[in-house]
Parts: sequence; structure tokens; C-alpha cells
Amino acid sequence: MIFLDFLNVTSISIILMFIGAFGIILLVKPLDKLIMFAVMEAGLLLAVVSFKYLDVALVIALFGPISTVIFLLSIIKINDIRKRDIEEGNKNNPEGEIFD
Repeated sequence: MIFLDFLNVTSISIILMFIGAFGIILLVKPLDKLIMFAVMEAGLLLAVVSFKYLDVALVIALFGPISTVIFLLSIIKINDIRKRDIEEGNKNNPEGEIFD
């Protein structure tokens, strides 16, 4: 029963924020980082609600999906640029030589 005293909204929100932050740092794939960003954002929203800043929580809830879409569009654009650079690099340098 002592363990259940630890489980309140504030501690769960802090745990979610730490899991999201460590996931962003440790994971390599961009889409995995985006998922961890969403987990961290959920923890932030939960912390703001637990401290009863509902007007700030409303703004976070409105801007959260917009920022996720912007991150997703930037990931897609970066992948397109990387693919194009690899294709152009292979056309200009078919033997894979490195020039100084």
C-alpha cells in the first residue's frame, strides 16, 4: 500500500516526461523520436493539469498536434533530401571515391 501512495497524477506526469526525454536522447530513428516527443508532451500536459493551470493546458492541447505535424513534415523533408543527396552522389561519383 505504500507504493500506491507514490502513484498520483504529478508523479506519473514526471515519469512520462523523463521516459520521453530519455527516449528522444537514446533512440536513433526519427519516427521513434517523434513518438517519444508525444509521450513527453503528454507528461507535460498532465503536469500542467495537475497544477490546475487549465488555460495553459488548453493552449498545450491546441498546439501539441500542430507541432507534431510540423515535426513529421520536417522528418519527411529531411529524408527526401538525404535520398536525393545519395542519388546525386552516386551519379556524380559512381566509384564512391572521397574527394578533399
